[in-house]
Amino acid sequence: MNPLNTVQGTIVGGIVLAVVIALATSGITFNVGSFIVWIHVLAGITWIGLLYYFNFVQVPALADAVADEGGPGGAGITKYVAPRALWWFRWGAVLTWLSGAAYLGHLGIFDDAFTLGMMSGGDSYAGLTIGVGAWLGTIMLFNVWVLIWPNQKKVLGIVEASADEIAKAKRTALLASRTNTLLSIPMLMSMVGYGHAGFFI
Repeated sequence: MNPLNTVQGTIVGGIVLAVVIALATSGITFNVGSFIVWIHVLAGITWIGLLYYFNFVQVPALADAVADEGGPGGAGITKYVAPRALWWFRWGAVLTWLSGAAYLGHLGIFDDAFTLGMMSGGDSYAGLTIGVGAWLGTIMLFNVWVLIWPNQKKVLGIVEASADEIAKAKRTALLASRTNTLLSIPMLMSMVGYGHAGFFI
């Protein structure tokens, strides 16, 4: 059976290939830190990739579909695409945050990051940089689970809601999603800055 015939087969195939490449190109000692970062990056690409898809593709496309009186409408997207995309989106957010927190713990800087470098006397550039990214990611995770997902359930008809509640839910979910898109830009800068000594040195 071809693993590319299913999403699960493709993911498993990719993991197997990654392990084979890792074994062929590295030593025999398992590097926990690199493994955690790999999980963090994979989950983060899933989360932020879907965030950008929603904001740059799906929301404008649905607006165009609603405006197109003779067109097919957006029912297919709201019934089949959005619920599946939101599943990967919200669990990608959880795994991204947990793996990021695990990496900070692995490095022994979890407290320093979440106190923005103050645990090391307030002069920790690394703690401040990664801490800003960690806090932005935490705010974004909160937005996903507390604002976006509960309101999207109303919009998609997963939870019963009146027309007024749906209209309000659409606006709340949109603004939370746009906030996350905005926050993702400095969050990614902070993550890259931590690993590569920042943009300004």
